[in-house]
Amino acid sequence: MQRLPVRLAIAVLLASSASAALAAPRLDGVLTDHAVIQRGQPIALSGDAAAGETVMITLAGRSVTAKADRAGRFAAELPALDAGGPYDLTIAAQSGAAVLHDVLIGDVYLCSGQSNMELAVSEAQDLIPDAHAPVDAGLRLLTIPKRAAATPVARLDDAVRWTVAGPTSQPAFSAACFYMAQALRRSAAVPIGAIHSSWGGSRISAWMSDPALRQAGLGDQADLLALYARDPAAANRRAMTLWEAWWRTGSGDAVGREPWQPGAALDWQAVPAMTNFETWGVADLASYNGMLWYQRSVEVTAEQARGPATLVLGTIDDADRTWVNGVGVGGSSLAAQSRVYALPVGTLKAGRNVITVNDDDVYAYGGMTGPADTMRITFADGSSVPLGDGWRYAKAQRIAGSAPRVPWDDINGAGTLYNAMIAPLGRTRVAGIAWYQGESDTGIPGYDQRLTALIADWRTRLGSPQAGFAIAQLAGYGAPSFAPGESGWATVRDAQRRVAAADRHAGVAVTLDIGDALDIHPGEKHAVGQRLAQVMRAAVYGERIAPSGPALARAQRAAGGGVALDFSGVTGALHAKSAREAIGFELCGAAAASCRYASGTVVGSQVTLPGDGQPVTRVRYAWSDAPAINLVDDAGLPVGPFETPLS
Repeated sequence: MQRLPVRLAIAVLLASSASAALAAPRLDGVLTDHAVIQRGQPIALSGDAAAGETVMITLAGRSVTAKADRAGRFAAELPALDAGGPYDLTIAAQSGAAVLHDVLIGDVYLCSGQSNMELAVSEAQDLIPDAHAPVDAGLRLLTIPKRAAATPVARLDDAVRWTVAGPTSQPAFSAACFYMAQALRRSAAVPIGAIHSSWGGSRISAWMSDPALRQAGLGDQADLLALYARDPAAANRRAMTLWEAWWRTGSGDAVGREPWQPGAALDWQAVPAMTNFETWGVADLASYNGMLWYQRSVEVTAEQARGPATLVLGTIDDADRTWVNGVGVGGSSLAAQSRVYALPVGTLKAGRNVITVNDDDVYAYGGMTGPADTMRITFADGSSVPLGDGWRYAKAQRIAGSAPRVPWDDINGAGTLYNAMIAPLGRTRVAGIAWYQGESDTGIPGYDQRLTALIADWRTRLGSPQAGFAIAQLAGYGAPSFAPGESGWATVRDAQRRVAAADRHAGVAVTLDIGDALDIHPGEKHAVGQRLAQVMRAAVYGERIAPSGPALARAQRAAGGGVALDFSGVTGALHAKSAREAIGFELCGAAAASCRYASGTVVGSQVTLPGDGQPVTRVRYAWSDAPAINLVDDAGLPVGPFETPLS
């Protein structure tokens, strides 16, 4: 790579413009008109050009050249630039030239996660001025389209474009990301670019690269995804074997005695309609979340059984595993995806055949939802048998933990969203990353390992090793607790807290107080964005503020068998809202079921919990899916959930 004087760069550009009829070189990543490029860091550039030709790129009076290799790939790097613009970025070669207009140098933020990050400004609360902000030429927005892939994708679709923030662009943009970027635009006073790349319902594993998966102990998932990329049929067979083994381990069923066998003796009932089972009028299913078995027999002629066939089951909410005559034929966890499974020769037999479906409903509505008139088996001879009625169902035995998902699933897989929605960003250097995810990982051990691996990997791959990382902690959701118990949501929240505490460039935006017990998608995203921005102000800009508000600093034994809790990051002092004492605490012994509620006396930045005459080895706070809490500081920021041993 060689840097050229600006005057020579312009001359080469003008000379190459005569070749514009040929295919002009193209840049990878997210560089388009209106883009924001990270200030203060070298600008990595790569792309495609004609094999062997020299490409020159010019921006803000700086130019570099690079030579395309035999495959037509080139890479170059411009020096770090200060905030400024707008500029034109030119790329020129003998094969043609292109110009990107209105490019700014500022701070770039990547926002990712699941549905609470995806929730748009127009779907969150809108009776605030910030939801209807005027055009801000210094704030730019970019949304990465939803896409999944079994292997890393080299470049984004050409339709991906930056837009200037304003009334026509911001309503469809991520609310949490927009409000964070909007707040940072005001406090940092430099151009801000926000890249939104999220997908509702996604597990964190779907956002992890192959090395990150292996670092987090998910090497078997990485291997299975690699097998799928080479041989989908073999990978599907392996996935079915793993699911069946999981079921047998959890249920105790012997081989040949499982519910997917044709003669399974379950409490079968007739399926009223191919609709969500919550709408059937069956009291036991009205608010049921769990597994349901479906089964139907079909008569097949000898001629039909002789060749392959295609099984179409319509949509199934949320995830399915499907067997024909006790042999696994496929499964998916994308609720909106019609299930279409190939039945190889030998799957069917002349006479009675039995189709069994396990539907795993993990959230809201569930069931086989057709439409009924699309459900059928089509045979090689052109004939078909409709399957829209005649089904029966039975509730499944409860199995501890979450059922395994195939790693190539769009949102519940391993690496699929990273490959298509993060990898194409290349070395798009960023100032910070905002992460709003975790709901889909409740009940799955090891979230702290997965999140730690993702953070390290993304920073490395984006070329931003010190990027700030702001984690939006899970908000309160679900039924209130009337006694201490275990909570998958609290476990994920505590993992988020511990990961951030171990990373000097990270922080947690506590959101317990702005959740909604009846809605997993609380609309109060303005405050979420403000709290994410506070993390970035501390981690990225070095402001002397507490990135997460009040946080536990120390827990130690106190006189009389009690516990003294000291908090850092407190603005002013701590207070118990609308009460004389702080609630939400639990004193616990070593045993899992030993926790009991305790109230605390608040003085300054310390909370004291009186002893109750029972052993105390650890303390929990807000340990519930939807806890009742009242401990805040003068800034109104709540104390977040934690579990800690006593020192």
